[in-house]
Amino acid sequence: MSILAALTQPQPPTEPQARPDRAATNQTEWSVGDLAVALRRTLEDAFGHVRLRGEISGYRGPHGSGHAYFSLKDGNAKIDAVVWKGTLGRLRQKPKEGLEVVATGKITTFPGKSSYQIVIESLEPAGIGAWMALLEERKRALAAEGLFAADAKRPIPYLPRVVGVVTSPTGAVIRDILHRLEDRFPRPVLVWPVRVQGEGAAEEVAAAIRGFNALAPGGPVPRPDVLIVARGGGSIEDLWAFNEEAVVRAAFESAIPLISAVGHETDTTLIDYAADRRAPTPTGAAEMAVPVRADLIGQIEDLGRRQRGAILRKLDRDRSDLRASVRAMPAADAFLAGKRQRLDLAEARLRPALAGNARTFRERLGRVLERLARHPPELGLARARARLAAIDHRPRTAILHQIGRRADALSGLDRLLGSLSYRAVLARGYALVRDGTGASVRAAAALRPGERLTVTFADGTAAVRAEGEGEDTPTPRRPARRAKPPRPDPPAEAPASRQGSLF
Repeated sequence: MSILAALTQPQPPTEPQARPDRAATNQTEWSVGDLAVALRRTLEDAFGHVRLRGEISGYRGPHGSGHAYFSLKDGNAKIDAVVWKGTLGRLRQKPKEGLEVVATGKITTFPGKSSYQIVIESLEPAGIGAWMALLEERKRALAAEGLFAADAKRPIPYLPRVVGVVTSPTGAVIRDILHRLEDRFPRPVLVWPVRVQGEGAAEEVAAAIRGFNALAPGGPVPRPDVLIVARGGGSIEDLWAFNEEAVVRAAFESAIPLISAVGHETDTTLIDYAADRRAPTPTGAAEMAVPVRADLIGQIEDLGRRQRGAILRKLDRDRSDLRASVRAMPAADAFLAGKRQRLDLAEARLRPALAGNARTFRERLGRVLERLARHPPELGLARARARLAAIDHRPRTAILHQIGRRADALSGLDRLLGSLSYRAVLARGYALVRDGTGASVRAAAALRPGERLTVTFADGTAAVRAEGEGEDTPTPRRPARRAKPPRPDPPAEAPASRQGSLF
C-alpha cells in the first residue's frame, strides 16, 4: 500500500467532524496523532526489515539510558538510527564513528520529531576492506596487551593421554581429525560441540575453551592434555567468530596447550596468533597433536637393538679386561708365600711371649700378697674404728657439758623469778583485789557499793561484791585509769574459799 493510498483512506477510530465556520467538503479531516499513526503503520508495513549500507555519523557512545543514537549516511542521504540497550550488548560489531557498515533493522517513525529512523538489530562491516581494517585494528590492540607474545607459547605434549577438540559436531572437520588421529596414534578424544560461524559462535567457542580448562585433573571427565580449535575454510565473514576478542582472550588464558586450525593454509585469524601452535588445516592439527605410532614403535625397536648391542660390546670389553687382569696377577702360592712365612714367625714369637707375660703377672701377684700379709686389712679396719669412736666421744662429752651449764643457768633464773613474783607476797597472807575491768584496786575509796570484785589469794580466786555504810554517804569517784591486761592466775592448788565483805 502506498503512502498516498493510506492517507486517502478513511480511518475508523476517528470520525471527521465538520467545522461550522467552513463549508462542508468531501475531504477527510485528520488529527496530528492519527496522521502520525497512519504514517508509521504504512512505513512498517512497506519496509518491515531492510539492510542499509552506509557510514556511521554522529556516534558519541551509548546514551545515559544505555541506548545508542547516530546516523547512517552515504553521498546522497542520511537516516537516523537507534540501537536499543539490549541489542547493543549483543552486537558483534560495535558502532564506531566513520565505520562503513551494513545495518539490518526495521524502519519506523518518531512522532515527536516528525522523522523516520531505523531500529538496528544487527551490524556488520561493509566489504572486505572494512573487515580487514577492523581486523588490523583489533590485532594491533591485542598485540599491545601481549596476547601474541612468543614467550607465552607452551610446548605441545609429545604423546597426550586425551585430546580435546572444539568444533562443529557435524561436517568434515571432526571426521578428518578423528580419522587422522586413528591413523597416527589412537587417543581418547573429547569433542565440545559449538557453532563455528554466525551469531553466538564466538561466545560458544570461548566457553568451550574455558570449559575444558575448568575440568579437574583426575575427575570423572578426563582433562585433555592438548586442545584443537578447528573449522573448515570460508570467507572472512564466515571465519570472523575466530577474530572476536572473547575467543582470542580465551585461547591466551588457556592453561592447556592449544592448536588452532581455522580455515585453509592461506586463511589467518587472530586465534592463530594467540594459540601455542597454528596448523594449516584441521588434519595438520591432528598430526601436530600425536606422533606416528608406527614410527614410534620403529624408533623404540631401533633403540632396543642399539641398547642390546651396546650391552654386548660392554660385556666383551669387561671380559677382555678381566682376562688381562688375571694374567697380570701372580699365582696363588706365590701371593700367599710371604704371608704364610710372617704367620709362622709370629707363631714362634707368640709362645715365649705368652709365657714371659704370665711369669711377670705371677710375680706382681706375689708381691701384692706379701704386702697384704705384712699389713692385713683387718688391722687397718680396727684402727679406723678406734679413731671413729674417739671422735664420737669428744662431741658427746661437749654436748653433755653444755646441757649442764644451761640447766644451772635456768635454775638460777627460776629462783630469781620466785623471789620477785607477787605470788610470794600472796603466800604470806596478802590478797590481790581487781575490779570488773581487771585493774588492781589500791584503795577502798575507789570502790562503789555493789561493784563486783575479784580477790586473788595464794591458793585461788574468789568473786565478791562491795557494800557501803549508808545511803547518805557519798561515793567518791575514782579517777579514770588505763586498763591493764589481767595477769595470768596461778594454778589452783586448793578449792577457792568463800569470803565475806571487806567492809
